[in-house]
Amino acid sequence: MEAIHAPLDDEYELSIVHPSSGQQTPTGAQTPTPYSAQSSQAALQAALDDGVTVQELAPMDRGVRAWTFCFSAFLLEMVIWGFCFSYGIFQDYYTTHPPFNKSSSVAIASVGTIAIALQYCEALIFFLTFGRYPEYLKLGMWGGLALYFLSIFCASFATQARLIFVLRVGFGISGGLLYVPVIKLLSEWFSERKGLAGGIIFAGGGVGGFAFPFILNLMLDKVGLPWTLRIWAIGSTLCAGLALLGMRPRLPVPKFTGNQRRPRFIPPQLGFLRNPIFWSVSLTTLLQGLSYFPVSLYIASFTRALSSPLTATIVLSVFNSSAVVGQIVLGHLSDIFPYPWVMLASALGSGTVAFLLWGLANAATQLYFFAIIFGALSGGFSSTWPRAASDCARGKPEYAGLALASTAIFKGISAVIGPILSGVLLEAGKGAAIGGVFGREGYGAVEIFVGSCALATGAGSILVARASQRARV
Repeated sequence: MEAIHAPLDDEYELSIVHPSSGQQTPTGAQTPTPYSAQSSQAALQAALDDGVTVQELAPMDRGVRAWTFCFSAFLLEMVIWGFCFSYGIFQDYYTTHPPFNKSSSVAIASVGTIAIALQYCEALIFFLTFGRYPEYLKLGMWGGLALYFLSIFCASFATQARLIFVLRVGFGISGGLLYVPVIKLLSEWFSERKGLAGGIIFAGGGVGGFAFPFILNLMLDKVGLPWTLRIWAIGSTLCAGLALLGMRPRLPVPKFTGNQRRPRFIPPQLGFLRNPIFWSVSLTTLLQGLSYFPVSLYIASFTRALSSPLTATIVLSVFNSSAVVGQIVLGHLSDIFPYPWVMLASALGSGTVAFLLWGLANAATQLYFFAIIFGALSGGFSSTWPRAASDCARGKPEYAGLALASTAIFKGISAVIGPILSGVLLEAGKGAAIGGVFGREGYGAVEIFVGSCALATGAGSILVARASQRARV
């Protein structure tokens, strides 16, 4: 029998791994019990006298190992989500270059959204799978990296939008295999600084979203689409491979042999599913996604229509990079203030600039300000998720990651519905502005849709705050 000795500053936690189940439980209690340094040393000595093997865990919220995990997860986020957020560059290329320009704008838009939607929606399935088979988590990540490489590399030979769509499905699956372990391991490494760590990790997508459009646009001009994808497949796979070396669990991985019973695929007593906080957070997340994804997909095309391709690339990069600041700042604020009010501020600010700056934009200058403000406020919204997930799983922190993965399904749904509805509204606009002032180039209905969903997100945030307040009574 093996006990785990975890130093937490001047307190310690002693728990035992039962060989029959592989589950960790604290000694003498059903939930982890904090001890003083003196009593912990006595308990530790008693365990040693009983012949128990004691292992000291790396500290949470601090230390080289915790921040190595954070940096490695940041790199994975940058590679996976940064490439997804740069799809606007490829969409602009597909709509202006044969043979892809013969496809409808909605079909081309769906190619970009399918990978994002899959990564959000499949998170729950992979989370449950790795919960039952934890020893395959590392293998799953390396398998996901192989699928990631093949999806992008094979896309370089595609000549039809339908084939690219299929390959983006493979990319979406690979992204889930690489990304879900980040969610699962985050709660092992961080507790008090979970909001800050989550903000840093999620900011990786913004960093990639800033740099990648410039790199991809330059490569498309120099070597064309096929070789751009081939070079990108090789280079990004090497970067992600280095990041995987730092993705290590804090807790020992349970080993199941013989007739030892594994955890259930669907854990029992999922109380967070009956928690009003979970459903209010999920609804708010859905509305926020409906506001965010149309902008990330169409901001480059809109800017190109008003200005130049270079300006479109810069605006998209500024939009994505602003999320870096937003993720870190809003994540840190969620550690200090109640997270529903951080969500509310993000939503109201996003809705206001969607109507005033994007809706009334007639030059690139307004779009720069819009990209900065909307990108930071709306792009940083997801940094409130770790705190929201912990609130949903109140009383059972081990279910926080599962609650976050369940909430992500609603984000995935919005990643599909939002751009498709926006594409339909854009085609209906037929290039005309509303009243000659609002919504130039036919984007008026899209801008109203985005702004309205952002304001509705604010209403959802108030609902989350009320549900959270009632749970504390």
